[in-house]
Amino acid sequence: MQTLFNIINIPLGYVLRFLADLMGNDFAAAVAVFTLLINLILIPLSIKSQKSSVQQMRIKPKMDELRKKYGDDRQKLAMAQQELYQQEGVSMSGGCLPMIIRLALMMSIYWLILSPLTYIARVEKADVTAVSTAITDTMKNYKENDKDKYDEYSKLLTEAGWSEKNTNADLMITNIIRNNPDVVKEVLPEEKYKDIEDEYNTIIEKDKAAGINYLLFGNENLDLTKTPKFSFNIFKEAQLLWLIPIGAFLAQILTSLISMRINKINNPEAPSMMGMMLTMPLISLFIGFGLPGGVGFYWICSSLIGGLIQSGVQLWYGPQKLLARERAKELSTQCDFEAKQLDKFNNTDSIIKD
Repeated sequence: MQTLFNIINIPLGYVLRFLADLMGNDFAAAVAVFTLLINLILIPLSIKSQKSSVQQMRIKPKMDELRKKYGDDRQKLAMAQQELYQQEGVSMSGGCLPMIIRLALMMSIYWLILSPLTYIARVEKADVTAVSTAITDTMKNYKENDKDKYDEYSKLLTEAGWSEKNTNADLMITNIIRNNPDVVKEVLPEEKYKDIEDEYNTIIEKDKAAGINYLLFGNENLDLTKTPKFSFNIFKEAQLLWLIPIGAFLAQILTSLISMRINKINNPEAPSMMGMMLTMPLISLFIGFGLPGGVGFYWICSSLIGGLIQSGVQLWYGPQKLLARERAKELSTQCDFEAKQLDKFNNTDSIIKD
């Protein structure tokens, strides 16, 4: 699965790096522009998905007739439905393909943000893994055999951005080399440090060469590589980084309200989706406190940019409007046919009279 994502991630990583270079090495600005470009590219797929929905609506009466005709005979029903799709020129996967592509891109962007060293600074994954494993194994050994050293070095590493619970080696190493790169040499035994010294120095050099700024608005408290940690002790332990998951929640609420309004305009009889409108933003809010700020920031951009573009597509290419256009075309074709038949009849009648 990771190999499959790499096929998408590696070229997209180059694009994100290129955009970051254009934006003065500002990672947040690159993510925003990247999200805009992706959503603009996906507009044709969104329109295709809307058209597919219209085709499904158009043949629905015929589908209902087939269900009544074949009842519980699923095999004959499936064959009849497939034949109907072919006759009407309707693709069975027309609405699914855009969703699959969007999901694949969403997962890819998720990994890009979680792995800035690998996909943006272009560090070898093996180098990141080697350094991360050396630190983790050393700390595990200290924890089991030398509690004093474990407490001392755990504090130093934590201040640099390391966490025993953090399974994301890429972000962990990013934090360490940005905050206190010398801590690795201090923590690791001399022999173990020599084993990974070349890899570690390579990571530092490539990160410096990339020069990506992961701070949102240049604020050190809004580091997109760090994860906001929620606490009920809001007055003492609140973090500025909390603004990101809260912003993602509010952005999704806003775009959901706009989308519901447009759906109501397109289809006044459509059922209310109020429950879903609240569920998804709440899930994002909850998950946002367990993921790096960069992911939450991408959700904000995706909700605002992608949601507004999608709403525009729904407004101009709504199912009811497209269905009306389809029916107008069918009526026009029928009128043309009848006009030709009438001309033939009149010509034949004239010949007979002559």
